[in-house]
Amino acid sequence: MPDPLPLTDRTRLTRLPGLQSRDRRTLDAVLDAGLVAHLAGCLDGLPVVLPVAYARDGDRLLLHGSTGGGLLRHAAAAAPLAVAITLVDGLVFARSLYDSSMNYRSVVVLGRAAPVPEEEKPAALRTLSERLMPGRWDEVRPPTRRELAATLVLALPLDEVSVKVSTGPPGDSAQPPPDLAGTWAGVLPLRPVAGEPESAPDVPPGLAVPPSLDRAARRIAAAAGDAAGAGDAGDAARPGGAGGSAG
Repeated sequence: MPDPLPLTDRTRLTRLPGLQSRDRRTLDAVLDAGLVAHLAGCLDGLPVVLPVAYARDGDRLLLHGSTGGGLLRHAAAAAPLAVAITLVDGLVFARSLYDSSMNYRSVVVLGRAAPVPEEEKPAALRTLSERLMPGRWDEVRPPTRRELAATLVLALPLDEVSVKVSTGPPGDSAQPPPDLAGTWAGVLPLRPVAGEPESAPDVPPGLAVPPSLDRAARRIAAAAGDAAGAGDAGDAARPGGAGGSAG
């Protein structure tokens, strides 16, 4: 069994600490299920948040973007960063709005990133491609030198992370009054679903859909299935408070 994730003053939860997970397998499962990370930093004295594609590569996150992106260039200069990935698994309908909430799995990564060296960039881009579109790399042409030059890949170590998991039914903070005894309470599960492929307008009629689309759909379905066993934090009664932070 992997060692528990270390805690720092910045990653230790002070609100609802019972929802914090220190299980490395839970961390990896959340990161491997997500598709978009939100990268936060300070640019020209102002806070900035940018959604980026990402992939977990062992003990680091690979963050993908353009060399023209101001926040990414700032991050490439070893500026302090925060990266958040959140998966929403359900809406929790309690008998009061105060106790209503969400079931979710979230990760916040803190640290400083470094650009992936040019000679390692193709391998890093393949890792990103295989995470988002499994098998697509071998179906299309490789990136050109110009495309590689226009692409920035950052590596952020998973050294300082916070994992939070909220699961289970609503836990009302107070006994419902008699007039609410017949009010329904429970969870509306939310699952990502891949729709039918939509061909580009210039695709010839009858051209078969490539295997990578089926692999991507199965990956999304597998990520949805992970919600059922997402940690043990929700076994106890849920503390009150709508809009609980996922960080």
